[in-house]
Amino acid sequence: MNIGIACYPTFGGSGVLATELGKALAEKGHNVHFITYQQPVRLNEFHANIFYHEVQVPTYPLFDYPPYETALASTMVDVIMNNNLDIIHAHYAIPHASAAYMAKQIVQKQGRNVTVITTLHGTDITLVGRDKTYAPVVTFSINQSDVITAVSDNLRNETFKSFKIEKEIEVIHNFVDVKRFHKKPIDAFKKVIAPNKERVILHASNFRKIKRVDDVVKIFYEINKVIPSKLIMIGDGPERPKAEELCRELHLCDEIRFVGKQVEMEDVLAIGDLFLLTSEYESFGLAALEAMAAEVPVVSTNAGGLPEIIIDGDCGYMGNVGDVADMSQKAISILKDDETLKKFKAGAMKQAERFDIHNIVPQYEKLYACYAK
Repeated sequence: MNIGIACYPTFGGSGVLATELGKALAEKGHNVHFITYQQPVRLNEFHANIFYHEVQVPTYPLFDYPPYETALASTMVDVIMNNNLDIIHAHYAIPHASAAYMAKQIVQKQGRNVTVITTLHGTDITLVGRDKTYAPVVTFSINQSDVITAVSDNLRNETFKSFKIEKEIEVIHNFVDVKRFHKKPIDAFKKVIAPNKERVILHASNFRKIKRVDDVVKIFYEINKVIPSKLIMIGDGPERPKAEELCRELHLCDEIRFVGKQVEMEDVLAIGDLFLLTSEYESFGLAALEAMAAEVPVVSTNAGGLPEIIIDGDCGYMGNVGDVADMSQKAISILKDDETLKKFKAGAMKQAERFDIHNIVPQYEKLYACYAK
């Protein structure tokens, strides 16, 4: 099949999932065309079946804000017509689903049909989509999609609760390439981070308010009182300065490293002993799943779709949002001795295998085959 993928090219979960899906489909012989404003961060290697089409947004004095959605729709039309696309797969409702709808209407006038599949990822529904500025367009474009999928049961339910959706939403969970993430740690790297064999705690996010990164620092503070440990903060965003200031207040600067955005996440996760995810809401929790695939147990909140991937007491623990004391004690209980940690690492790996790329991608292929024109 010839498949177009419209996504954000950034480090967020929707862009990561879309890119990894496209790469996996290309490996299976499909022609995959990425359509976005810059090359996706996970699209970092050549493949004969992968094509990238950059959306050019001309700037004119007339526009205070360049009309990206219009440029995106026009680029979609060009790619559909010149590459004989069967599918446009829009990841994240805004603006990809509405642009795909426009593109579909345009090519129909030229005698071409294309199937539009929209995958909902999270904040496109729970945050942005609820804004009255966008809600009517979000609702319309979702309903005009030929197929709607969501990355968790929780997100599916939230979508029906928040919008008047007129058709079924199929749940296809996020996935992880277990083979890629399950690798031996680089000894030299681990010795730099933990020279005295301290436990290595990890957090990765876009450092937005909803991620509650200050709670990560507070939990680590409690862990570090009891267990010699280091914290690696992966990612960047508006809440990073606040987290750094808290580190200084708690005199943790020597124990915490902020390493920014990382493309090769598997190398960092490989040295970890525990992953902390303290979000107020997660539609799924792809960062946690990638950690589990690296054999790193997770202590997280029980928010959103996280209970769908974390088995409490087996591959980690969950706590209520903001309950730093409870999550700290649960983290300490995992890290307290090698035998307990080994058990939780094995549980994390086993659970990640349920969401392995080879189990999930065929679900998308089956969907494409059913609806492709």
